[in-house]
Amino acid sequence: MVFSNNDEGLINKKLPKELLLRIFSFLDIVTLCRCAQISKAWNILALDGSNWQRIDLFNFQTDVEGRVVENISKRCGGFLRKLSLRGCIGVGDSSLKTFAQNCRNIEHLNLNGCTKITDSTCYSLSRFCAKLKHLDLTSCVSITNSSLKGISEGCRNLEYLNLSWCDQITKDGIEALVRGCRGLKALLLRGCTQLEDEALKHIQNYCHELVSLNLQSCPRITDEGVVQICRGCPRLQALCLSGCSNLTDTSLTALALNCPRLQILEAARCSHLTDAGFTLLARNCHDLEKMDLEECVLITDSTLIQLSIHCPNLQALSLSHCELITDDGILHLSNSTCGHERLQVLELDNCLLITDVALEHLEHCRGLERLELYDCQQVTRAGIKRMRAQLPHVKVHAYFAPVTPPTAVGGSGHRLCRCCVIL
Repeated sequence: MVFSNNDEGLINKKLPKELLLRIFSFLDIVTLCRCAQISKAWNILALDGSNWQRIDLFNFQTDVEGRVVENISKRCGGFLRKLSLRGCIGVGDSSLKTFAQNCRNIEHLNLNGCTKITDSTCYSLSRFCAKLKHLDLTSCVSITNSSLKGISEGCRNLEYLNLSWCDQITKDGIEALVRGCRGLKALLLRGCTQLEDEALKHIQNYCHELVSLNLQSCPRITDEGVVQICRGCPRLQALCLSGCSNLTDTSLTALALNCPRLQILEAARCSHLTDAGFTLLARNCHDLEKMDLEECVLITDSTLIQLSIHCPNLQALSLSHCELITDDGILHLSNSTCGHERLQVLELDNCLLITDVALEHLEHCRGLERLELYDCQQVTRAGIKRMRAQLPHVKVHAYFAPVTPPTAVGGSGHRLCRCCVIL
């Protein structure tokens, strides 16, 4: 380390150390490390533990090994409140045990993609980190039910837990978790493929404060489980059911009757849902802001009419692969309060009945920022150009396949695509 000759610079003489320390507290870790090399005085200030309360090492993920985490924990100690090790695949149980022992005031810990860690890390967190509120274990595939038992015993203040793609988790682990962590507000269980309706029954019984639940790609979940969640978690604001292909309008009915605060619903690839279910939902959940209905293939313009009438706060709507949607549905959406004032994102990929007429309707949506039109075969470049003349800020994503040349008169009748003709 190289320091300047003039260790007592003017700024050090004019400003008290308390004020300098306050200034340093606004710097990111890269800048702090650079400041630490300016002088001995700045080295002491920059490396003071109070400046290292929030650390994100994602940009250095390929370089971070266990010893780095251990050194940080020894330097920061009880000052550290928030640490992100997202993508740091070199970090394992041993270094995180040292971290847990040294940083007992940690509240927010992101271990997304730290694939080396096992149940041992969760035991350490349970033993030493009682103040933990936010824990992300996404893709920590060695995590089992034992981890959840440990967390429930030692981390009872937990409010946010992400277990996405931890596919060894079962209903027994969920039961152990929610018995101890009854203050959970967000629980993300994407890709936990072993979960069944009984797991949701346990959540219903203990997590009455739950606001956000993600069950994407949990194929064993049925209407029975969703009904239980709706009855036990009336404060629910965000629910992801994408890929839960067994669900029917019974689930939408339960949401409509029990969760009036719902703002976000993701139901992509739930192909049994119909206009009847979405009509009831729209009439009861007026705060809806974001809906993903991709591949809800049974819905028609009727759903759009109901959303237009009853959901004035709608900002983002995905209707990709909803092949029964027509220009008329877009007309109602565009002329509604949400269309005029709120709508920012509209996805219409593979809506085969949509034409340039729909784009003319969308010119009324002055807040529209992004429009997806991939494989809308009746939409033309000219139509997009006309719409963008009225909405120059909107980003339009579309694809126009190469034109297939007509069959030659008197030819064999075989149609060749353009590239084959060239070849």
